[in-house]
Amino acid sequence: MTAIKGQRTTVAIRHVAFETLGTFEAELAHAGYTLTYADVTHGDLDRLNALDPDLLIVLGGPIGVYETDTYPFLITERALIETRLRAGLPILGICLGAQLIAAALDAKVAPTGMKEIGFAPILLTEAGSDSPLRHLADVAVLHWHGDAFELPVGAALLATTSVSHQAFAIGPNVLGLQFHPEADTTQGLESWLIGHACELAAAGIDPRDIRADARRHGEPLAQAGRAMFAEWLTALAFPAHPAT
Repeated sequence: MTAIKGQRTTVAIRHVAFETLGTFEAELAHAGYTLTYADVTHGDLDRLNALDPDLLIVLGGPIGVYETDTYPFLITERALIETRLRAGLPILGICLGAQLIAAALDAKVAPTGMKEIGFAPILLTEAGSDSPLRHLADVAVLHWHGDAFELPVGAALLATTSVSHQAFAIGPNVLGLQFHPEADTTQGLESWLIGHACELAAAGIDPRDIRADARRHGEPLAQAGRAMFAEWLTALAFPAHPAT
């Protein structure tokens, strides 16, 4: 995708085809950003310069940041994230993406011993209530993970659940979200239920329960998630000369 003069560029690293930016795509376009997906399955990481896009987004996926022997592309991906962080350029991580950012900042990421899958609210910290996440107060968000990150040094904890940390920020440009505020549960949920069928079965979770919850919570989540993302975009700071 070629950016129109004056537009900002976004690259979203995608690990599985159905985990996209979902409802966030419209907010990016509204804010004047172009969007290109870099698919790890197509070797796109090898051609990606971490400093090129104005905004880098790292999406979710059903693997762990520590599985580098099994999935070697994670080494390249973490190096890209580290370069991005050193430059101080905007980066958003969702689920696996947040875990990769945390790991790049030397925070521990490990299994929790249980699956946190389904719709449930998050508990905002004081810092979270003063952040764009305030739009998600009392909203049931979509959780889909079994790993969790420790809080990176220098990060502000924005949200938690009884199981794990759920969000952190470092200044205006770094945001990690363990949950999925971007998920389009009115259009794309069935792909998630099919794509993660084995994980759901192993966890003893009935897809019909998630489908029913999506009918109740999907639209409020979409509205709140888009409001959160739009506010975060407006506060981004772009260094004139990124450090390498």
